[in-house]
Amino acid sequence: MQRGERRNWREPDDISPRKQVRQKKPGKKNKKERAEITVYKAGIDRWFLIFVIIMVCAGTAMIFSASYVNALSRYGDSFFFVKRQLIMAGIGIIFMILATYFASYRFIKKIAPIFFILVLFLNYITRFVGVTINGGHRWIIIAGQQFQPSELLKLAVVLLFAWYIDKMGDRMHKFKWGIAVPCLIIGVISAAMYLQQHFSGLIIIALIGIAIIFIGEAPWQWLAGFAAVGFSGVASIIMFTSYASSRVTSWLDPWADPSDAGFQIIQSLYAIASGGLTGLGLGQSRQKYLYLPEPQNDFIFSIICEELGFIGALIIISLFILLIWRGIVIAYGAPDKFSAFVVIGIILKVAIQFILNLAVVTNTIPNTGIPLPFFSYGGTALVVLLVEMGIILCISRYSHEDKA
Repeated sequence: MQRGERRNWREPDDISPRKQVRQKKPGKKNKKERAEITVYKAGIDRWFLIFVIIMVCAGTAMIFSASYVNALSRYGDSFFFVKRQLIMAGIGIIFMILATYFASYRFIKKIAPIFFILVLFLNYITRFVGVTINGGHRWIIIAGQQFQPSELLKLAVVLLFAWYIDKMGDRMHKFKWGIAVPCLIIGVISAAMYLQQHFSGLIIIALIGIAIIFIGEAPWQWLAGFAAVGFSGVASIIMFTSYASSRVTSWLDPWADPSDAGFQIIQSLYAIASGGLTGLGLGQSRQKYLYLPEPQNDFIFSIICEELGFIGALIIISLFILLIWRGIVIAYGAPDKFSAFVVIGIILKVAIQFILNLAVVTNTIPNTGIPLPFFSYGGTALVVLLVEMGIILCISRYSHEDKA
């Protein structure tokens, strides 16, 4: 297949292990001969799995290193956070294996709209039946455990837009189907995030949606216009919301209020700067001794820089780049359009959170409470992330080739 050619997708009726299935591409009514498509099922993408395992292990180790002082101070147990993270990692790995070997991308395609509607409804009622923590209404208590529905919503948005682009086909070039409907969906989601006071979730989901629509060949001129309007709207909301506007003020000048609003970002910058080239050594961070608030969460990358230095931080960044690259390879070889956009959407989600987290801890953008995938403490986020990795591994079992 030559560069620049549009791939024609066709899903086989039956795909058996180690069995190639050839079909004719869908043609026009003139019944001209068409090139064949070969779709076959084989093993999972081992490199992607290796990168995921490395990230989970490295993330768990860094959570323990960053959290044990805070855990001992607050709960009298140095292992409080890491034990919970290990339990959630175990649950997540089980679900990842189930998604890899027992899920079907065709089944996921069928339930994508229903799954989105249910998850969106759950996010709306979270504002009224959930618990409030630090001014946000983002959590529901289930069996004594905090659950954050917005993490599921990120996956639901990816599945919905992949399903939508696959259904629309060439109609994505039209304003109504390529711009108006997707932007309306993003607007409905944004309302749920606003009710939860979850601005970081709003930003991530909007960026994921816009990126998928753009890749889905929607008219970029109109998309850019709607994105500009949306950005202006979010900026207006932030300026008139005291909680969010205070973060912008501390971002512009954290030293104006070093003991309160600017305290966290200042301690983050101290941690990054003190790491130097090789770091202070694993477990040797000084900022985690109750200087940097919640070091196991959104600012864990600052502790990584302090303990492992520039070299260690570069290794972590390289792992993310390799994971993203391998995801793109899987998307390119996906068996149909829907599965390709599912992989692209999930990889975009990881990439967006990774980039924004690094921007926050270095004070490049205001503190928006965006966790670092695989590394930040959080049970819901980790389980959903591993399910997403399982979906990608499931799709990686299938390959697609065009035969002339």
